Amino acid sequence: MTINVADAEKLLSYAEEMVSYGYQFAAYPLKLITDSDTIQFFITWMAAEDYCLVGPNDVDYFKNIPITSLINDLNIILESGIDTSRVETFDVSNFMHLYKERNELNENNLNANTMNEKNLEYLKDQLKYTGIGETFETELKENMQKGDKDFKIIHSGIMNNGVPNNDTLTVELNFKKSDQSDIYFFNSYHVNLQKEENKPGLEQTFYINNDGTSITLKEAYNLMEGRSVNKDLKTKEGESYNAWLKMDFKESESNGNFKINHFHQNYGYDLEASLEKHSIKELQTPNYKENLMSSLKKGNLQSVTFVVNGVESKMFVEANPQFKTLNVYDGSLQRINHRESKQQKQSESKDKNVSKDNDDEPAQKEQNSTARKRKAGKSV
Repeated sequence: MTINVADAEKLLSYAEEMVSYGYQFAAYPLKLITDSDTIQFFITWMAAEDYCLVGPNDVDYFKNIPITSLINDLNIILESGIDTSRVETFDVSNFMHLYKERNELNENNLNANTMNEKNLEYLKDQLKYTGIGETFETELKENMQKGDKDFKIIHSGIMNNGVPNNDTLTVELNFKKSDQSDIYFFNSYHVNLQKEENKPGLEQTFYINNDGTSITLKEAYNLMEGRSVNKDLKTKEGESYNAWLKMDFKESESNGNFKINHFHQNYGYDLEASLEKHSIKELQTPNYKENLMSSLKKGNLQSVTFVVNGVESKMFVEANPQFKTLNVYDGSLQRINHRESKQQKQSESKDKNVSKDNDDEPAQKEQNSTARKRKAGKSV
C-alpha cells in the first residue's frame, strides 16, 4: 500500500470512523495512492473480496485487508518519527516488513546485529543511489551503535563538471531513528556550495523520497549552479510525469529553500530539436548523440565539437528548457548568444549551397552552350 505521509493522520481518522459504524474490511488500490478517495470500506470480507474481483476492479488492481490491520500500521507510522509535514509518497508494506522483522528478532531473543546489518545495508544503498558515495560504512556503524535519536555525517569535496573550478561542496547527511524501533532513516541532505573562498556559500536542503524520484547529489550541484535537470517524478496521486527542474534564486519557500520551478512535458521543450539547430559533430553518431542528451538531462555542462566551415572547435552546451533553447559557451566558458550560434549554422548551410552550385556550374554552362547552338541552327 502506498500513501502520502502527509495524509496518514487523515486516513487513520477516516478508518477509525468507519470501524465505529461497523465496517471491518477495506479495499485499497495497488497501482494508485491510497487515500480517502481511493479506499473503500465493507462490513464483510465477502463484500470486500467481491469488490476486488468483480467488473473493472480486477485482482491486479485492488486488495482487501482488515481495517484493524490498517489502523495498526498507520499508528506505527505516525509514532515512528517520520516527518509527516511533507507531501511524500510512502510504501507502507516495505516499512512494516522492516519493522516486523525487527520485532520478531527481539521477541525470539535473536542477535539484534542481524537487523542492524540490514538497516546498515539499506542506508548504504540509499547513499549510493543518491550519488553520495559508498565510503560511509564506518561512520554509519559508529553512529548507529550510539543509539542517538538522530545523527549527521558531514562530507566535503571539490566539485566540477569537467571544467576547471574550485567549487567546494559540503554535504550534511541527516539520519533519524524511528520512535518505535532502532531503525534509522536517511531523511535529507543539506548542501553548501562555496564558489569563492571567504564568502558565504549557497545553501539548499534536498529531501529523500521513497519512490525513486530523489534528486542525486550531482543533480543537486547542477541545480545550484543554475542549470536545469530533467526528472521522472510523481504527482500527489502517484501518477508519473516528466519535467525539467530549475532553481529560482529570486524566490524562497517557507522552509528556507529556494523555489524549484517545474517545466512539465507539455511545456513544449524539445531538447533534441534544440541540439539540431547547431552544427555539433557528436549528433552524427547515434551513440554519442544518446550520451550527449542523457548528460544534458542530468543538468551537466557538456563538452561538444562544433563544426563551422569545416573547422572543428571545442564548445560547451547546457539545456535551457525555460526559454526552449540551448546555452552555448566557447572553450573559455564565455557565453555565445543564440544569434551568433544560429549565424554559424546558417554560414555552414550557405557554404554547402555555394559548393553545390559550383559543382553544378560546368553542367549548366554546357546546357547553355547546347541551347545556343540549337537556336543558331534553327535560324539558319
